[in-house]
Amino acid sequence: MTLKARITADMKTAMKEKQADRLGAIRLLLAAIKQREVDERIELDDAAITAIIDKMLKQRKDSITQFEAAARQDLADKEKFEVAILIDYMPQQLSAEEIGAIVDAAIATHGATAAAMGKIMAEIKPQLAGRADMAEVSKLVKARMA
Repeated sequence: MTLKARITADMKTAMKEKQADRLGAIRLLLAAIKQREVDERIELDDAAITAIIDKMLKQRKDSITQFEAAARQDLADKEKFEVAILIDYMPQQLSAEEIGAIVDAAIATHGATAAAMGKIMAEIKPQLAGRADMAEVSKLVKARMA
């Protein structure tokens, strides 16, 4: 079953079980997928859908930080609920040791120079896309290169 089919099936289940909050979050995801498919006139594969989910997760986490800073816990809780729904569709996250091994291999290949940072990130991004927070991976690469 493709990721898009799973999301659609979950939407139907949420409708039948009258889970309004869950249904709203899933509809937002399907709308983002459909928007990209219409804009680019393509059928998205699981990797592209995962990228959309990753972007939505990042937006939600930023919103949570802003809402909590503004003492709007009600809105922060809504965003946290959406994060929980979106995480269900992401692939299994890698452990810190697995990420470290991939980073170390890339550094060994390209060297630990500042100029090699782009090459290292370009090499490891496809391996880690959707399976690790790339901002944290970037910090790890910088720390290991120092």
